[in-house]
Amino acid sequence: MSLPNPALLLPQMAAALTRHLDQRQISEPRFIGIRTGGVWVAQALLEALDSNEPLGILDVSFYRDDFTQNGLHPQVQPSDLPFDIDGQHLVLIDDVLMSGRTIRAALNELFDYGRPASVTLVCLLDLNAHELPIAPDVVGATLSLHAAQRVKLSGPTPLTLELQTLAH
Repeated sequence: MSLPNPALLLPQMAAALTRHLDQRQISEPRFIGIRTGGVWVAQALLEALDSNEPLGILDVSFYRDDFTQNGLHPQVQPSDLPFDIDGQHLVLIDDVLMSGRTIRAALNELFDYGRPASVTLVCLLDLNAHELPIAPDVVGATLSLHAAQRVKLSGPTPLTLELQTLAH
């Protein structure tokens, strides 16, 4: 299986996001990337949109439902939201949507900061393996992988995707 090139997906995603926001009459969205890959995608997407809006960064490590099973990732950093959440239209950006649990954790964290007017979900890839009823509003590509396969995003520049196979 060949993976799509993120550089080709981003202009399409920027156009789809612009259409989505226009349809919903959202003129001043606030952008938030989920650390780490979602931040890289968000930075590239803002560049594709020719936008210099501030970028919020979420680290959802403490909000994950597998925190007690897996422990804390050694690279945990604080979230940084340079704007108020209350009443804002948020664009939440992640690299790969698989089970939906990272997005659930991100939403829980966002609501601890305030009550947004709306949240638009943007993902570079949707792996079509949802365990929760969460789907992106804008997606670069949808893939179906074998159970032992994962996709890893490397970046921030250039953004590249690599197919990995888990050891049995």
